[in-house]
Amino acid sequence: MRSRTAKVLSALLLLVSAAACSGEREPARSVRESPVLRQTQEQVERTAGSLRRLDDLPMYAMTYHGDYDAEAPLTDEELARPDSAWACSLFARGPQAADGAEFARNFDWDPNAAMVVHSDAPGAYASISVSDVSYVLDGGGPDLKDPQHRRRLGHAVLLPFDGMNEKGLAVGLAQTPDAELPARTPGRALVGTTRIIRLMLDRAATVDEAIALMRRYDVEFTGGPQVHYLIADRTGRAVVAEYGGGRLHVIDDRVLTNITMAGTEPADRLSDARYSALAKGIGTDADALDLLRRVAQAHTRWSIVYDLDDLTARLVTGKRWSRVHKLTISSPG
Repeated sequence: MRSRTAKVLSALLLLVSAAACSGEREPARSVRESPVLRQTQEQVERTAGSLRRLDDLPMYAMTYHGDYDAEAPLTDEELARPDSAWACSLFARGPQAADGAEFARNFDWDPNAAMVVHSDAPGAYASISVSDVSYVLDGGGPDLKDPQHRRRLGHAVLLPFDGMNEKGLAVGLAQTPDAELPARTPGRALVGTTRIIRLMLDRAATVDEAIALMRRYDVEFTGGPQVHYLIADRTGRAVVAEYGGGRLHVIDDRVLTNITMAGTEPADRLSDARYSALAKGIGTDADALDLLRRVAQAHTRWSIVYDLDDLTARLVTGKRWSRVHKLTISSPG
């Protein structure tokens, strides 16, 4: 179960319709379609960014930005509107960049505990990944004194939301507003949203190998959001893998947010503010963490930059940009 604090914060975030990883992002000044709250995207983000905890009652405070209908009923349907989206942002740089080949992402989601996972299973490439552990604990944070929690946390190795392996292959996911999966193939193994990332980290050394592996499995999004993937390797190859129209699309691109990629032109993608900021920034000498900071949201849980050449990573949690955890692909324990 989630902690009471996490539940309250989640409810507040739903109430203000904080900007998010689902749904296509509107132009910066558009008004969100809600019968109750009338906010531009900027106002949504300013409201969510103002949320703070005053004390451990728990008591929270926020500043609401925008207009609203004071007479409209606040229904369960309104509170659970699926377009109260979260906003993941990913990008990849090739070896010609100032800092070499890198893969970077902001993971913006519910206020859950997360965990760095080192893996070096027999017959698999060694890897480092990050997982939202609420998915193995049925919500809430882990109690490391609880033997059952410690056992269940071992399953996080099967739930990577992003990661890099010893061959310099990196993969990460983001929510997409639209995904039409292919029909099931008789006899083909069915795997989940994050399990396909684990398989790529374990068995693929290049982008082409990762895509070939994806085509050998049926993927399902049951019990979770629809997603698409950014995949990159140390040679500089980067693609978006996205399901749509009943097939897997592979799009040459090195930026991924939450807009549909298949069938869109680069100019269309640039209308998304986060996509545009990253697309313009990756060709500069800006530090990768600085680029992630530019597109971070009020609810950014972690920001990580994988170095695909020296197999290290820099991790920031909760937008504490001055505290950078330096990680290596090899296990510390």
